[in-house]
Amino acid sequence: MWVFSIAHQHKLLLVLSRRAHKSASVSRVGSQFASYRVTASLLWPQDSSINPVAKRRRRVSHTSGVQHKPAVSDGWQDGERSVQSKAWKNEIPGQKPNQRRGDDSRVSPELRRLCLEDFPAERERPAGQRSTLDSKAESYEIVFGIAPCLLALTQGRRKARKLFVKDGEASHRASVLKVCEEAHLRGVQVHRVSKKDLDKMSSGRVHQGVCLQASPLSYLTEGSAPERKDNNTPLWLVLEGIQDPMNLGAILRSAYFLGVDRVASSLHYSCPLSPVVSKASSGVMEVIGVYGYENLEDMLKLKVAQGWQVVGTVGAEAEESQTPVTQCSDFQMTKPTLLLMGGEGEGLSRELLSLCQALLTVPPGRELFPGIESLNVSVAAGVLLHSLLSSRRSAR
Repeated sequence: MWVFSIAHQHKLLLVLSRRAHKSASVSRVGSQFASYRVTASLLWPQDSSINPVAKRRRRVSHTSGVQHKPAVSDGWQDGERSVQSKAWKNEIPGQKPNQRRGDDSRVSPELRRLCLEDFPAERERPAGQRSTLDSKAESYEIVFGIAPCLLALTQGRRKARKLFVKDGEASHRASVLKVCEEAHLRGVQVHRVSKKDLDKMSSGRVHQGVCLQASPLSYLTEGSAPERKDNNTPLWLVLEGIQDPMNLGAILRSAYFLGVDRVASSLHYSCPLSPVVSKASSGVMEVIGVYGYENLEDMLKLKVAQGWQVVGTVGAEAEESQTPVTQCSDFQMTKPTLLLMGGEGEGLSRELLSLCQALLTVPPGRELFPGIESLNVSVAAGVLLHSLLSSRRSAR
């Protein structure tokens, strides 16, 4: 049995009383913080059910035999997060979470409707602690840019998995909020990440603060989509060996805008339908179907047998050939037509040129210096398509 002197007993009582006083003061401070943070949680929610940091801290505080000061701090944080979790579970899209009457006057309905935090999004941890894209991302690709992401969500041709939005004031722009709203309506997770993470996802390209993890798009095949029928004379744009994704994106944008009935492309020596093409097309690639063919010659011969005409394109200084070369402004499209355009370097192959019944060219408006006698393929496509479609309207 231990025997304490009067001095030791007095000292022990003094230490115990100080600890009790300190514990009480910390409890009062914790309750004050909890009161404030519960109110703040309804304005800036962070769901603890998807916050791995909160889960780990909670396990530490429960297994520890002695509650130190950080454990007390986690107590009111866990209380805050549990309230947030319940609030978001009961929330209906387009309505506010349950609030006390005193909180209703702090945030107007318009502001809450435009606030990014209204979406039950998960806030990503720093990239150094956990990779933003998990192991399942191998079968997905990153679509970037507001228009491509919005159309990829609304058109339903891709399987969207996660939406990544730049954290900060830029995320409150109306265009960004529209993308978040469409993702939320379709059950796609919304994650707020840093600009550095978005730059890495998009390989340094212009992402406009939005990236979407989604399944890739591939070329369509015959019979994979219903063919549109109308009273107009059909015009198909056939591309051979377009390798620059920026050119392909610009061509798709012009073709969709001007009213081309179908875009077809060779599968060999052509760039895939990548997110870069989607961004260059301003999202048109998500809307218009691009058909891919292993052998363009077979497809062209089949269409000729069905009564279509094959029209090729050449530069203004093209070599003389047996096929007549006509200025695009002088050509009248009177029957179903296939307009062929070749790659950036060599143009159309000899095999496809031999199938052409007419050749079109865009005449220059001045005498040209050597080396710049031709237009960019995407610009030439826009000029030729506009000329042919205008002649179709005038003939009708």
